[in-house]
Amino acid sequence: MEQRKLKIGGIIDGVGWNYTGWRHPAIPADASENIDYYVEKAIQLEQGKFDLIFLADVSHIGPGMIPHYLSMFEGVSVLSALSMVTHSIGLTATIATSYADPFTAARQIASLDKISKGRAGWNAITSNPGGLANYSRSHLSKADLYPMKKEFLEIVEGLWDSYEDDAFIRNKKSGVFYDPSKMHSLNYNGNYFSVEGPLNISRSRQGRPVIFQAGTSLEFMDVAAQHAEVIMAPGNDFNFLKGFATELRRKVAHNGRSPNDLLMMPSHSPIVGETEKEALEKLKEIESRMPYGYRLPRPLLMGSAEHVAEKIENWYQEGVMDILLIRQDYPAGFEDFIKWVVPILQDKGIFRKEYEMNTLRGNLGLPYPVNRYTKQ
Repeated sequence: MEQRKLKIGGIIDGVGWNYTGWRHPAIPADASENIDYYVEKAIQLEQGKFDLIFLADVSHIGPGMIPHYLSMFEGVSVLSALSMVTHSIGLTATIATSYADPFTAARQIASLDKISKGRAGWNAITSNPGGLANYSRSHLSKADLYPMKKEFLEIVEGLWDSYEDDAFIRNKKSGVFYDPSKMHSLNYNGNYFSVEGPLNISRSRQGRPVIFQAGTSLEFMDVAAQHAEVIMAPGNDFNFLKGFATELRRKVAHNGRSPNDLLMMPSHSPIVGETEKEALEKLKEIESRMPYGYRLPRPLLMGSAEHVAEKIENWYQEGVMDILLIRQDYPAGFEDFIKWVVPILQDKGIFRKEYEMNTLRGNLGLPYPVNRYTKQ
């Protein structure tokens, strides 16, 4: 099988995933609540032919949190807005299974999928105790989180199959709106959730949204092997990631799925210059806005564009980076990467020059999920 091309995603963090980025003159101080800023970045990423926009989220804050988390948009809302100014790039929101409601989450993400014409993804994560406290679930313990997540995923996937692809006829002349034999209730009863269904929205052109997950524990791997299509993984240890990817794909195959249908997505914060010296100057400029004595860990993807592109190519060829997820630690982070690194990756033949499809699933090279009832 021919190796699929490298995929690239970008996290839009508003004022940045740090404490001092909001002070930079080139970043609006309210960027995390500034729709014009998000629109600008979304258009920039799509012009760079990125596969997806990814939004992280937080459910519990306090005085020690980074500024971005202290005042930020809700993910599905802002991605719905961004769907109206983009055409091909995917839109992935984070909703935690530890405190959300599965019917509501299924409906939100499916709505985003239809609004964007098949470009939605869902990052299904567990939560922390603070998040549980904000959603009336303080009675739950850490031991509940993965069993609850398994039920949550089973429900959402089941609800996304509520209608077969051709259930809606909508024939004005005959007066037939839909075929009731192709609408299916879920009738799920678990230890944490009980959901009758069906969901009141039809499937999108990509079948259903792409499921992202993040984690590394054994419990996580067991759930991900059954349900995940993209794994957001730490990108700071190549050897760990290699072993992790190998074991996770083994578990995927054990569950009767194709290992090729699971994509590894390590995250990085590149600092790129035309030369190594220029990249180092950018790092020093970032550090100059930090408290005295503080130093930013040197990113693995740092240096000249050629050096960064070579490292990306190596990780890609080794099978630990199907998708490169980047966030910007300085205002021109995306711009520099698109200007300097993307053309090199295109010249190497490992990254696209034009979008292949207009759905997230299609651009990622993931198969169309056949409705379970159509299978029967």
